[in-house]
Amino acid sequence: MSLPSQAEYVIVGAGIHGLSTAWRLAERLTESGESVDGRIIILDKSGISAGATGIACGVVRNNYFQPAMRKLMAHSVSIWESDPEAFSYHPVGYMQISPESMREDVKQIHAEQQEIGYESVFIEGEDESREYMLNMFDDWQAEGITSVLHEKKGGYANNTKAMYGLAKKVEALGVRIITGVEVTGFTQGDDGSVSAVETDQGAIACDKVVIGAGPWVRDFWSMLDLPSQIEVKDLDGNVHQDVDMWRFWQLEEGVLRVEPELLKTNDGEMPPVLHVDTDAPLYSTVDGSLITDQMWGIYYKPDWHFGGIQGGASPYEIKKPAEEVAIDPYGPSSPEFVSGPEFAHMWVSALAHCHKRFEGTMPKYHKEPSGGVGCFTADSFPVIDTFHNNVTIIADSNHGYKMIGVGCLVAEELLGQKQDLLEPFRFSRFKEGKLHPVSNSPYPWS
Repeated sequence: MSLPSQAEYVIVGAGIHGLSTAWRLAERLTESGESVDGRIIILDKSGISAGATGIACGVVRNNYFQPAMRKLMAHSVSIWESDPEAFSYHPVGYMQISPESMREDVKQIHAEQQEIGYESVFIEGEDESREYMLNMFDDWQAEGITSVLHEKKGGYANNTKAMYGLAKKVEALGVRIITGVEVTGFTQGDDGSVSAVETDQGAIACDKVVIGAGPWVRDFWSMLDLPSQIEVKDLDGNVHQDVDMWRFWQLEEGVLRVEPELLKTNDGEMPPVLHVDTDAPLYSTVDGSLITDQMWGIYYKPDWHFGGIQGGASPYEIKKPAEEVAIDPYGPSSPEFVSGPEFAHMWVSALAHCHKRFEGTMPKYHKEPSGGVGCFTADSFPVIDTFHNNVTIIADSNHGYKMIGVGCLVAEELLGQKQDLLEPFRFSRFKEGKLHPVSNSPYPWS
């Protein structure tokens, strides 16, 4: 496909954010009776969902301690629900299963979910929580659990299949998706506005740019001469200078190659996505040795796309300067994206800690590219904002896949309608001290 010399909107990245932005933007133009042809193009150096979107676990949840995130996710869940067949979306629900140290946080999440009309039930107390889980799984045996938040909405989507369904909608509306084209820079005018997107195959003049590049956002941030270190005012009013804008975490996920039906509930149904956090000691399912006596957490679900039980655990921070972290190539050829034996041992042992049915299943673990490197902002929450007058950056801080609604909101803003749901995610929050509250979860994004 030849590269056009100009377009009104150039969207960088054919993953969840780029495709969803183009989808809503094209819909709105069409609804207004305007032609889309030639006005919107999506560029990707590889292909549709070839980056983080393509190896995401696909979980869709609203389990957030931060009110702004909860509202944004409720909006995104409604988008997933709008066409579950096209999005390969499975609305099985989501469960947060937690220890005493998290009980009050999760209780608050439930209360605020009720305030926005997001259906969920909350169980608290050790005996009550165990009974609730045993009613679902007769081999449930996790220790140290004193609360269960069961979200009736949410679930998961088959990641690549969902994105090809979204791409079909986009192309049917007249949007061009051009793959195999790498963005190398930007041409900027005297006022800083981008007048052209430079690629390895030539420049494209444009009016507006959207960058939805997942973990590569750091590189585009640098191309636009935006600061690598920033000033941050914390929630106590303390000002911190020279804080790194970007941090990278290794996200570890894997697959247990068993029949997905192995995780069916007592009544023969497919279960919700399960997320377990606990401070109970974790022992090896291989030799009984102690793996950790510190707080740990896992998430898991049956998944036919991955061919078994798929999930992950808490990530670990990559201890090197942000500018030195390599995130390319993204895929099977890069060993950075294959979870190691330590993760496999921990994760399968954790499954066995929760369910007797997983005891002795370590030989079933399948090593394949999953998880990858996540690019996190200074406070681990998204930055969605416009820079240099006409460049909108969606820096998802690894909350990405579930946030299908973000692109739809960005599209509305491109057409001049500010979106209240995006206001808490502006870049200015760091300097203004308008950060998101922090929970007691072991995960940096919760």
